[in-house]
Amino acid sequence: MTLSWFQIARMGLVQMALGAIVVLTTSTLNRLMVVEFALPAILPGMLVGLHYGIQLSRPRWGFTSDTGGNRTRWIIGGMIILALGGFLAAFAVTLFAASFWAALILSILAYTLIGIGVGASGTSLLALLATATAPARRAAAATITWLMMIFGIALTAGLAGSFLDPYSPARLMTVVAVVVIAATLLTILAIAGIERRVTATREPDTMPFIQGLQEVWAEPKTRNFTIFVFLSMNAYFMQELILEPFAGLVWGFTPGQSTSLSGAQNGGVFIGMLTVGIMATGLKIGSLRAWIIAGCLGSALSLFAIASASLPLVPCVIALGIFNGMFAVAAIGSMMALAAEGRGQREGTRMGLWGAAQAIAAGFGGLTGAAAVDVMRGFQPDAAAFGIVFAAEAALFIAAAALALHIMENKRATPAAMVPGE
Repeated sequence: MTLSWFQIARMGLVQMALGAIVVLTTSTLNRLMVVEFALPAILPGMLVGLHYGIQLSRPRWGFTSDTGGNRTRWIIGGMIILALGGFLAAFAVTLFAASFWAALILSILAYTLIGIGVGASGTSLLALLATATAPARRAAAATITWLMMIFGIALTAGLAGSFLDPYSPARLMTVVAVVVIAATLLTILAIAGIERRVTATREPDTMPFIQGLQEVWAEPKTRNFTIFVFLSMNAYFMQELILEPFAGLVWGFTPGQSTSLSGAQNGGVFIGMLTVGIMATGLKIGSLRAWIIAGCLGSALSLFAIASASLPLVPCVIALGIFNGMFAVAAIGSMMALAAEGRGQREGTRMGLWGAAQAIAAGFGGLTGAAAVDVMRGFQPDAAAFGIVFAAEAALFIAAAALALHIMENKRATPAAMVPGE
């Protein structure tokens, strides 16, 4: 028995809970460090880079999901670790005014927990989705679950932003506590019982992890797609740690306003993902490669507009979100299809490999963007310093579009087959 549409939607709730916690640590907290506490942007960049670096363990989690079974415990356990890390990260921010080193040590611990939690929970969830979903439903399942994750990010950013003003440490801790507790409870309720009711194909543990990883890496499609994921995710995440500080330093946004800006961006991502989900997988308009290229080029144009610092910020950020969403969901659809290709039932290992490439790119891209802004602000006005980095990110998106044109097959998405009564 494979996953039903209702069970796929329940797994999407877990993705939504993951996104709700992560968005606070990668957007709101880094803005507070840079603007309210006047810390260099590279500091939150290194912390977020640490949590992405920890996610290099994703191939190991994926391999374990292929061979060990019982993914539910890793999904729930990882979420609990993530929630604890998110709460400690927020508490650490409130300590910077009193003790820099105590706050830094606690932050390092917190972001380590965040990386472990996301790696364990997220990879195990995607592995279960890839192995227990009927092939005809995989693209649609990817769209549904990632739409729900982006919805959770946008909803959390919007609501958290409205409750954070006027900012105070106590208000921050209250908002974060509500988010992490709600996310943990939602995960437990959403995932409970699903794995017992489905049949997930599982490869017997007949080889060491390194050998299994080498076999997957030897597949040309897997290797080329890994390179594409790394390049495109560098572009995708380069603005993650600098957009809210940019809004505060250049446009004068308050903490609540800049957090709501992140919600607006992710609302745009939701619209972009929904558009491709309907057009590509539903109406079969355009290939996944075409949507990826269009999303990359549109993201580049939006970033050039933001870099100008002369056009209204909110509409430009929403446009960036829409094109990011178009690119992302088309790439995710391709990823789900490719995960099932190749020798053996190694969906989890492939998803883990791509997850690790994404994590490396996200950490490297975010850290590079933050460090570049710090360097540029040393001899450029704030608007020009941020603008140069946004323009460099746009160039990476153009390069990613060119790579997708070269390596990806021009296939249309396969719509999910509907079963009578569903």
